[in-house]
Amino acid sequence: MLNIRGLTTCYGTINAIKGIDIDVPQGSIVSLLGANGAGKTTTMKSLVGLLKPQAGQIKFQGQEIQGLAPHKIVNLGISLVPEGRNILSGMTVFENLEMGAYQRKDKEIEADFKKVFKRFPILEERKQQLGGTLSGGQQQMLAIGRALMARPKLLLLDEPSMGLAPLVVADIFRVIQEINQDGTTILLVEQNVRQALKIADSAYVLETGKIVLHGSADEIASNPRVKEAYLGGAKAEKNPSN
Repeated sequence: MLNIRGLTTCYGTINAIKGIDIDVPQGSIVSLLGANGAGKTTTMKSLVGLLKPQAGQIKFQGQEIQGLAPHKIVNLGISLVPEGRNILSGMTVFENLEMGAYQRKDKEIEADFKKVFKRFPILEERKQQLGGTLSGGQQQMLAIGRALMARPKLLLLDEPSMGLAPLVVADIFRVIQEINQDGTTILLVEQNVRQALKIADSAYVLETGKIVLHGSADEIASNPRVKEAYLGGAKAEKNPSN
């Protein structure tokens, strides 16, 4: 579904991502892993047109999309749930969801509201509440719901577990799996490597703007380098339930 080749993006004179290659097969969950500053968010912003790549090719369902305006990329079927959620805090839950569908002209919008509310019942309960007054977990649900209102074929999730309590994190990852099972392909950026690899089909590890490892989720999880850097090294072996 998504094929990235030689993607290079800079912030001014800083080369943030350096000629990376990534493939996201249709129907899969692919995780992009790495520490802070590795280039994960830069990659996501490049995919949706918020940053202009200096080099490389991005193909979505066979069509080159690098250089397209963000709204055109959304229309093609890619939605981003950004790092930090970025909900519209001065608008209600319902209005935030409406904004997710603002480019749509079909007659299925009402049905998609019902789907979002079924997936996240708390949002229906609080649909007239201002987004900025929701808890962190509820705001993350709203950000995901807003992205789903665009009916994406490919959903990009940037650090969906950031700042959330463990029980909420478990709920968010369960929802991500359900969204995928319903037919949406997912590219997941996540620092919670253990959780990400539990639900992913394959994964890439990004360090200082370069892909240093890729393979199936099981292969990445068992890689000694990944264990040491992201999974607690020897502690992970002694406490596999962590």
